[in-house]
Amino acid sequence: MSDPRLALLASPTESARDAEGRLRAAYHFVAPQDADIVIALGGDGFMLQTLHQMLETDQIRPVFGMNLGTVGFLMNEWHLEGMVERIAAAKPVKVTPLRMKVTTVSGDIHTLPAINEVSLLRETRQTAKLEVQVDDRTVIPELVCDGVLVATPAGSTAYNLSAHGPILPLGSGLVALTPISPFRPRRWRGAILPEKTRIRFCVLEAVKRPVSAVADQREIRDVAQVEVANDPSTPLTLLFDPNHTLDDRIAAEQFIT
Repeated sequence: MSDPRLALLASPTESARDAEGRLRAAYHFVAPQDADIVIALGGDGFMLQTLHQMLETDQIRPVFGMNLGTVGFLMNEWHLEGMVERIAAAKPVKVTPLRMKVTTVSGDIHTLPAINEVSLLRETRQTAKLEVQVDDRTVIPELVCDGVLVATPAGSTAYNLSAHGPILPLGSGLVALTPISPFRPRRWRGAILPEKTRIRFCVLEAVKRPVSAVADQREIRDVAQVEVANDPSTPLTLLFDPNHTLDDRIAAEQFIT
């Protein structure tokens, strides 16, 4: 794309706002709805926030992130100079989100996207008790745990990795089903499933043992049932410098000791 129209978004941190001012003084930007590509300044949390806003408004654009946060796994390095040239040379990476459908104890229904993971977490000191179904087949009648999560390849190095789940290469067509502090079954450490798999969690004793469901950063409390499936209808595109792409970073994580 020659001379793409660029929009600029920044997190509210001091460093990101300072970088925003420097970029606006050096380059021309348009409103996000008029842009071909969005520049995002911040950390991974701000990148997820930006992508979720695009999904909610149906204004999906490729995003080139520059890290002005803490980890910046989904971001490129921050540089003022050469931004147009970097974007022209950037490698696109497609990320397919999950779709979480939640039914609460009171009967309310919520549907939310998740780019990294969907997680179920106990709300109180009581352990959660969950029935786990895969493609309408019960695979674990009663999982006693602090919680469980379903992670995409892009999210497999985040919460999933902290919960001792597997790292999944981008483009693998897989999702990770990972328990969080499982008590029973004691030896179950999770599963790797095709991304087309439909996963359902039924909360047992939902009133006595309340459970919340979280899609990336958005939480629904007191859930009775959660369905998770891949959503190929809304692919997202992240742009990376060719020498340090997201799939390279995910592969490298497997060798960090």
